[in-house]
Amino acid sequence: MERINIKKLAEALNLSKSTVSRAFRDNSDIKPDTKEKILAKARELNYEPNHYASNLREQKSRTIAIIVPELANNYFSQAIHGIERIARQHQYHILIYVTDDDYQKEVDFIRHLHNGRADGIIMSASGEADDHAYLNNLGAKRLPLVFFDRIYDDIEAPRVITNDYDSSFKATEHLIQQGCKRICYLVVNKNLSIGKTRMRGYQDALAKYEIPFNEKLIVDCSNSYEENALIIKNALQDLKPDGVFASVERLAFATYYACFDLNLRIPDDLKVIGFSSLEIAPLLNPSLTTMTQPATEIGAQAAQLLFNILEGQESVETIQEVVLKSKLYGRKSTAK
Repeated sequence: MERINIKKLAEALNLSKSTVSRAFRDNSDIKPDTKEKILAKARELNYEPNHYASNLREQKSRTIAIIVPELANNYFSQAIHGIERIARQHQYHILIYVTDDDYQKEVDFIRHLHNGRADGIIMSASGEADDHAYLNNLGAKRLPLVFFDRIYDDIEAPRVITNDYDSSFKATEHLIQQGCKRICYLVVNKNLSIGKTRMRGYQDALAKYEIPFNEKLIVDCSNSYEENALIIKNALQDLKPDGVFASVERLAFATYYACFDLNLRIPDDLKVIGFSSLEIAPLLNPSLTTMTQPATEIGAQAAQLLFNILEGQESVETIQEVVLKSKLYGRKSTAK
């Protein structure tokens, strides 16, 4: 079967190539009945427009890149869903890059994306970054960038975050009100902005209830499930806490596994709360008390900020911070 290109489609319709092209770009200057006539003929002849070539002519990829630390965390999966929904509305595609909390991967991805593969970037920062001046060093060449969740304070870019201090304060306060006095705070990287903010909320909640802060109860975990299992088991045995506050989702699950191995009963021997957007949290045994972030909405808001820049509604230099609220869902893992 002869392949139909835009020239042959235009000839079949007795229209110019530019008119046919405008129909596929959804230009407002083409009459609705003409557009429908073109699209109907295209379906009849099995014609597919070459959007890639069109994008090259416009010097746009019509693609945005999403850089996240991990995909195993349900929070990031939901955030990506929110981003993709907004991207689709703007007729853009998405590319997903996973850093595994590896700083060098993040640097490599950012530099790779400056070859024209994407028109903008939505990023949750890597957990191991020590020096991120490379973003500023890109200068005028830097693609429009929007942060979500994890940010770099010294990089000027719009960002969508949650009220991490308040959320952490409320999570710790909840454990205290349920009778806990020795609360372990599990963190992957306390030096990252989000880690510092959540730790401050934890400390201030202890201070409010006149519970002395104990540095030993801050347990540094890793990105490895195997390492976390050992770290948390040792912490539960050595520190003997009566409550655990997991600052990221996977540490709450690792605590459940550790309790099972050590024959500790949740919530009788240990109460557990964690940041999590996992929809099956109520189905765990016992059901997990969570501080839940509006992950899908965070992704959607971040995407909208980026498209405001791409479509010229806001300057790249505009610093805008959107703060959304998380919600505490009390369940059996912290019951009295």
